[in-house]
Amino acid sequence: METEHRVSTLELFFDLVFVFTITQLTVLLADDLSLRGAGQVVVIFTVLFWMYGGYAHLTNQVPPDRTARRVLLILAMGAFLVCALAVPTAFGAGGVAFGLGYLCVVLVHSALFTQAHGAGVLWFALPNVLCALAVTAAGYFDGPPSWGLWLLALLIQFLVPQVVQRAAAGGTKEAASTGGTTTTVSDQLGGMSSGHLVERHGLLLIIVFGESVIAIGIGVGSLALSPGIAAGAFLALAVASALWWMYFVRDEGRAEEVFAETAPERRFKLAMLAYYYAFLPMLLGIAAFAAGVKKTIGHLGEHLDPGPAVALAGGVAVYLAGDLAFRAVLGIGPARFRTAATVLVLATIPLGTAVAGMWQLLGLVVVLMAALAAEARSCPAPADPTGSG
Repeated sequence: METEHRVSTLELFFDLVFVFTITQLTVLLADDLSLRGAGQVVVIFTVLFWMYGGYAHLTNQVPPDRTARRVLLILAMGAFLVCALAVPTAFGAGGVAFGLGYLCVVLVHSALFTQAHGAGVLWFALPNVLCALAVTAAGYFDGPPSWGLWLLALLIQFLVPQVVQRAAAGGTKEAASTGGTTTTVSDQLGGMSSGHLVERHGLLLIIVFGESVIAIGIGVGSLALSPGIAAGAFLALAVASALWWMYFVRDEGRAEEVFAETAPERRFKLAMLAYYYAFLPMLLGIAAFAAGVKKTIGHLGEHLDPGPAVALAGGVAVYLAGDLAFRAVLGIGPARFRTAATVLVLATIPLGTAVAGMWQLLGLVVVLMAALAAEARSCPAPADPTGSG
């Protein structure tokens, strides 16, 4: 029977620091609502989220229950903070600072994993270091060379899971043939606590949802709290609440069940698909929606520029697309209502650009609420006996 392993307060503290990078990315996107700005946000966050996932797997198997581990984890938090502070200029003057901070994140991660698993960490530590060096080198260049080095870092990251899984399979065969009892890469991947994994990423997601609430406050700023502003703020919160409902009421409990039922040696691959590849668009979608809210909340009665209107609807659509991928990986259904909602939220863009921002927010709320209502009739959510949902 699997030993219950829950998220510690230090891990939650770590997540709060990491989410500051998403806050900075939202600022970056809000300041440059263009394809170039969106591309930078996607590349930077994909690189950062890779190592966040690395730390989630790390503390899943190497809990911060000793002084040395806690100190190293706090050092990694400081390195992530450096990365976050450098985000706005990561493709410019702050590129080298970002890269060095990221290199520190990687080295601390490798050191902590080595403490528990020895030389087996080299299978992923060396590629991670190469990735960090590519990002650091990008800080010395502008234009295409810089983009090329960032894309090289992404390529390395996408190849690492394949290398690790091959190493796991080879390590298992070697241990079986020799009758050895040493810790292999397969042992490391198979020691994953399903409850901790799901809880950790759920806590990250709820903290990121907080960014959309902060965006409302920043968007209002010093504006007088008129009935229109209050109504717009309520509608923005309603959109975020509907997205929260889709995951935490409809998906999270089932996800934990699926991971618990999955053989330990298959959990690493499932975790990569569900909590890295599928979670990436979910988190980016919230950041994009938050950027759109910042630019919309003060102009609710006006025609929106295309940038804010696309950020509002596109952020929700990207979140839904990621959620659909998450459900597909874990075999959670139905999918048809959320698929329809993904298309319909994009149809609200003309409401923002041709009518007013208020009407676009209302349209998003109507689409999401209709999808949830249809889904509830088709497949009622299971009761939560703890009341935590």
